[in-house]
Amino acid sequence: MANIFTRKNSREITTSPTKIGSYSVGASTIATVIGLSVANKTTSTVTANVYLSDNTNASTGNTYIAYNTTIVAGGTLIVAGGDQKLVLIPGDSIVVQSTGNVDANMNVLEIS
Repeated sequence: MANIFTRKNSREITTSPTKIGSYSVGASTIATVIGLSVANKTTSTVTANVYLSDNTNASTGNTYIAYNTTIVAGGTLIVAGGDQKLVLIPGDSIVVQSTGNVDANMNVLEIS
């Protein structure tokens, strides 16, 4: 089994749901999100949604990790890191949307 660290970023996220770094877990791969942050680049408070999208099972749909979470001007929401990790299986991706301009950074350990 190969272990690969990777980083995925998306900039200028607003109201359109955005898959971080266009990343989806590949076939025969398990991924652990070891860090995930969303930074508010505006001078106003914004709200953000972060959710797990399971593209392989339409009946599962989206599962929110953070829902309508407030991020103060210039602040950062830490969704995963430290003791909090997220396990993703093939077809999964993490999606962000916000009421203002945010950047998202995700660090992943892939095991295939």
